[in-house]
Amino acid sequence: MTEIRDTVILGSGCAGLTAAIYTGRAGLNPLVLEGHEPGGQLSMTTLVENFPGWPEGIQGPELIDNMKKQAARFGTTFQLAHLNKVDLGARPIKLETSAGEIYTRTLIVASGATARWLGLPSEQALIGHGVSSCATCDGFFFRGKEIAVVGGGDSAMEEALFLTRFASKVTLLHRRDAFRASKIMLARARNNPKIKFLTNTIAEDVLDCEKGFVTGAKLKNVQTGEQWLEPVDGFFLAIGHIPNTKPFVGQLNLDADGYIVGSGGARTNIEGVFHAGDVEDRVYRQAITAAGAGCKAAIEAERFLEAEGH
Repeated sequence: MTEIRDTVILGSGCAGLTAAIYTGRAGLNPLVLEGHEPGGQLSMTTLVENFPGWPEGIQGPELIDNMKKQAARFGTTFQLAHLNKVDLGARPIKLETSAGEIYTRTLIVASGATARWLGLPSEQALIGHGVSSCATCDGFFFRGKEIAVVGGGDSAMEEALFLTRFASKVTLLHRRDAFRASKIMLARARNNPKIKFLTNTIAEDVLDCEKGFVTGAKLKNVQTGEQWLEPVDGFFLAIGHIPNTKPFVGQLNLDADGYIVGSGGARTNIEGVFHAGDVEDRVYRQAITAAGAGCKAAIEAERFLEAEGH
């Protein structure tokens, strides 16, 4: 007879692991599918100083490992698998994964969002060592230093403005001379004396892998072809995120960018399916807000199962 689980959680970042802790304590024996990025974005972060309870800070991978151990203590099982296909209309819900078929009464989607990267030679190697996609996470580490920010939308303006609280200078790089940012956000950035604009400019590489930290960026003017090295201590990407919701297209209500459109609390448009973390959150994207969302999704799943008589 095929086993039907009470709850399956997609994703093993802060949201997914918090949901696992809560559903585990509720006796639901959750299964966490760890996905293609076990631990989520925190697993690629160095020092986390803004998660409550760690006055001296904690390394991102260590925080995730602690949460995983805590979830396991309450009966959570983990599987290194990714979701290929899902039928949310079926009862129980049917998941087709890289490790086989799984059936579940409730599903918590905490699969996160992946930052858009430029694909530069040194970019991935220097993540957490001067390269970042989150100003609110890492800006504090660049007090009195020079930073480059890549992007041309409101997110880039917000990141650049936030970073001026710490940096001595912020150079905003944009590949065109026109911006997608709103007029008010663009005006705020232009009026900040710490922000320097470089338009029609792209980054071709980040330096310096050999030293193990960012020392500069290799830039190019797309109109003139001129190339030069810009000395910076930090390199921030603000070109958006891609929510990991591809398997749910045509089933869950998603917005134009692929983020889940919630139906109140942690509910989705499908009964028994709940969301948590960056798959729905395009604004905050913090470990603590993801953890809170995981808690809400777990409580919603528990109440749903109780109402169904399970």
